[in-house]
Amino acid sequence: MSTAGAGALFIASLAVALAVAYRPVGDYLYRVFTSRRHWRVERVIYRLVGVNPDGEQTWRMYARGVLAFSAVSVLALYALQRLQNHLWLSLGRPAVRPDQAWNTAASFVTNTNWQSYSGETAMGHLVQMAGLAVQNFASAAVGIAVAVALVRGFARSRTTEVGNFWVDLVRTCLRILLPVAVVGALVLISAGVVQSLSAGRDAHTLAGAAQHIPGGPVASQEIIKEFGTNGGGFYNANSAHPFENPTGWTNWIQVFLLLVIAFSLPRTFGRMVGDRRQGLAIAIIMAVLAVGSVVAVNAFQLAHQGTVPQAVGAATEGTEVRFGVPQSATFAAATTLTSTGAVDSMHDSYTALGGAGLTANMMLGEIAPGGTGSGLYGILVLAVITVFVAGLMVGRTPEYLSKKLSAREIKFASLYFLTTPALVLVGTAAAMSLTSARASMLNAGPHGLSEVLYAYTSAANNNGSAFAGLNANTTWYNTTLGAVMLLGRFAPMVFVLGLAGSLAAQRPVPASAGTLKTYQPLFVGMVVGIVLIAIALTYLPALALGPLAEGL
Repeated sequence: MSTAGAGALFIASLAVALAVAYRPVGDYLYRVFTSRRHWRVERVIYRLVGVNPDGEQTWRMYARGVLAFSAVSVLALYALQRLQNHLWLSLGRPAVRPDQAWNTAASFVTNTNWQSYSGETAMGHLVQMAGLAVQNFASAAVGIAVAVALVRGFARSRTTEVGNFWVDLVRTCLRILLPVAVVGALVLISAGVVQSLSAGRDAHTLAGAAQHIPGGPVASQEIIKEFGTNGGGFYNANSAHPFENPTGWTNWIQVFLLLVIAFSLPRTFGRMVGDRRQGLAIAIIMAVLAVGSVVAVNAFQLAHQGTVPQAVGAATEGTEVRFGVPQSATFAAATTLTSTGAVDSMHDSYTALGGAGLTANMMLGEIAPGGTGSGLYGILVLAVITVFVAGLMVGRTPEYLSKKLSAREIKFASLYFLTTPALVLVGTAAAMSLTSARASMLNAGPHGLSEVLYAYTSAANNNGSAFAGLNANTTWYNTTLGAVMLLGRFAPMVFVLGLAGSLAAQRPVPASAGTLKTYQPLFVGMVVGIVLIAIALTYLPALALGPLAEGL
């Protein structure tokens, strides 16, 4: 089978598997968040933290819960890294530097998982397990909880309550993430992914040299890294390392896992608002954008101008031979379309237009399908903006799911949309204005700008992947990227929860002849158009100076 044929089979099998999973996974998520029954272990947790699981919260109380939990998580993870050398299973690792500990704490708590360190040499096993892996669960659960709160805002009326953050958090971890992580880790172990508490072994190469091969609790972190769209790898090479991702079929499983929750949540949305067609429309919007991106990135990598790529048949630099170009390009597109950020190839080695495609995926706001939870609330905010624009075009008050979109709702939606681009563009401009920050670029010219632009785009959108040609392990980048991650995660969450509270307080309005049918192909096309136009107007000048200038 040809390379292109194998790539097409890889993509088609993923699409079929996600389509099959859409209904059962979405329905299960619906049951999790609408059930009134609490598990016994959940009740124990609620007693320990002093929470009434049957009490609900206003959007402000819900937001305070999100921010308080995340703030404590940042402090705890920072302390764990700074005290690493005094802890069990430290493997002799020194304490992590203050700026790097800050960056890593912000990174894992925000579901970004940007890593300015080499995992196998910087972190001991206890920090990996009790710090990083735990936050892989917690940060994913926070994103899903906020998405469910927004859906409740659409589904409810004449109330000030959008749910209980602590209940949503605990249920997500115990009923969704943990069971799959346990079973998935066993599957990865059977495939050859490492799972131990060993400090590693010394091996002798064929050339007679000695090499230390580090071990550790890899499989248990690898599975939740993908399923929770986290992306932080145990090893510096991430999913390109054979101890994390040994074979082609484990590569397929990892791509499937990082997509399945985000693509299934629209089904949950449709059931919670009482109209499954609405959820299907959102899923189709995600699928249209995702397929376009996957096809484009594959095309740029398989048929790029240049003597060596043409001779080989594809742009193979930085690509793992175990996977080849199509699997690697599909993985890269999927990981940047979501907030995963894991890599099985080096994005800095991609063609200029291939790298531009990956950057643009994140600039979309990672909504196709996006991260666990963040993808759903991101696309719903863009749907609100689309309905508002459509209302302006016909001169009537816009409505979405029987809720009027007044100035208050549009302000929340607009603030959500504007936050991330502001962080990306201001951060990139500040870095490019400093000689010390520019010195971290491996390449000058447009590619160097692309490296910096990619870094701030990745941080602000809580993705975590990187153009490895940028040395981001400096005080400037560790500090500023950490701040951008936190602002890019929690400011939009507050706006989303504000929107949820505003929608929940409204009375439903009956549909009329002028109501836009938000489950038909016209609406799907309008949302896709709004997404592409809004992103083009916002980011095109920066892209033109970086990857587009290099590619053209």
